[in-house]
Amino acid sequence: LALGGQVTTNSSACTTGTEAVVDAFHAIRSGQCARMMAGGAEGSSHYTWSGFDAMKVLNSRSNDAPENASRPMSASAAGFIPGSGAGIVMLESLDSAQARGARIYAEVIGGHVNSGGQRDGGSMTAPNPEGVVRCIRTAMAMAGIKSHQIDAINGHLTATFADPYELENWRRALDVEAAALPPINATKSMIGHALGAAGGLECVAAVLQLHHGFLHGSRNCEDLHPKVEPFRGSVVQQTRPFDGHILAKSSFGFGDVNGCVLFRTFQP
Repeated sequence: LALGGQVTTNSSACTTGTEAVVDAFHAIRSGQCARMMAGGAEGSSHYTWSGFDAMKVLNSRSNDAPENASRPMSASAAGFIPGSGAGIVMLESLDSAQARGARIYAEVIGGHVNSGGQRDGGSMTAPNPEGVVRCIRTAMAMAGIKSHQIDAINGHLTATFADPYELENWRRALDVEAAALPPINATKSMIGHALGAAGGLECVAAVLQLHHGFLHGSRNCEDLHPKVEPFRGSVVQQTRPFDGHILAKSSFGFGDVNGCVLFRTFQP
């Protein structure tokens, strides 16, 4: 590739891939690099997943029907499903992309990462709501947009107890009623939770949805959790056309680390 820029490996739990994209965005925006590849990758092994199994956060209730196992936002969610893979995006300045005749799928207009400090409700396994709200609002401020301009959200949504709180944190960050939350979907319902790769994979999913004009459905959440029920109108259960312009991708990792990146359709 001969990119000739910065080479960095980051490790921020389930926020890793999204954090990498945000870091690359800042490096390019500040003029340190013209182009960078960023995202996340994760293998799958017993060494990785046995710890999560010991924590009782994996779903073993659907072994006979694994396609139904990953159930973000569902009342019958019983933990996340192991995933693996890689998701990488090429980020570059507009001048660089146009000079090489690149196909431009979308543009990054803002992003932020932070930590909730494992206080005020935050812990090693749960986010501090104030940290989440601050992360989202800082990303919006950096992009120079208001909450009503976010047209859709690709959530973290892991099929754990945290899902209802994630939607509530988004509601608070955007300062809207539950019924007014933008459409939100859960990629992990289809591919499981790929840990450090999750953010990268979901950034790719976000960009493709913007570029091709659709929102993918979220599987296995017909029976919404009671605390998610007020958001029913926002939960994308069936794949549908999408003509919006700004899609927010969020990631929230163990250790109370948060990431949010904002993608916009490219308009020459």
